[in-house]
Amino acid sequence: MTAATTTDYVARMSMERRVHPYSDGVPLQHAVLALLADGPSYGYELKANFEKAVGPQWGGLNIGHVYQILDRLHRDGMVSSHTVPQDSRPDRTVYLITSAGRSDLDDWLATPTTRTSGYRDDFILKVLAAGRRGPDAIREVCRIQHDARLAELQTLRTSRRTHQHDALAALTIEAAILHTQADLKLIEAVESRADEPLANVGQAPGAQAKDIDDQDRKARHAS
Repeated sequence: MTAATTTDYVARMSMERRVHPYSDGVPLQHAVLALLADGPSYGYELKANFEKAVGPQWGGLNIGHVYQILDRLHRDGMVSSHTVPQDSRPDRTVYLITSAGRSDLDDWLATPTTRTSGYRDDFILKVLAAGRRGPDAIREVCRIQHDARLAELQTLRTSRRTHQHDALAALTIEAAILHTQADLKLIEAVESRADEPLANVGQAPGAQAKDIDDQDRKARHAS
């Protein structure tokens, strides 16, 4: 079996790894349903309870996004709502989970989490670009990324000690640590293969232009 090229290796590693859980695009509607399963609540309280539960590693929620989720859940019959008058403040809308919402939450918990769009990471694109400049460029990209991930790992370990008594927050930080360690292993693996040639992606521009011209001539002759 021949040695894999850097591109082949990176592609294989990419498909074997999960997308970072704190990346963009993670749906939060079921987290909102889970919080509402504890009892009625409103937008700002849901935001505060979520952030307290998962800790700082996830990042803060945008309150506008929370209300968008609540509006969608309400439209889909997953939650109901009623208005609570307040003397010195605007009336408050309180949300309650419905039986349909509980059923949807149960179905979600019983369904395994799977990737739906592969794996994307800026580092992969940097390896692609650096590979066209040669092994030294790949090593430099790896060095920069390696130093950044080591610094991130140190920060995460400090945060883990700070939040060691907050169970879910500590688990979220632990997940980030494990992903960062996996990033470091990938960086080291790429660097170890820096001398291997990158696979050609498509054809050279000149060859592509020739193919286009040939196809154009054939199309004109056929018409």
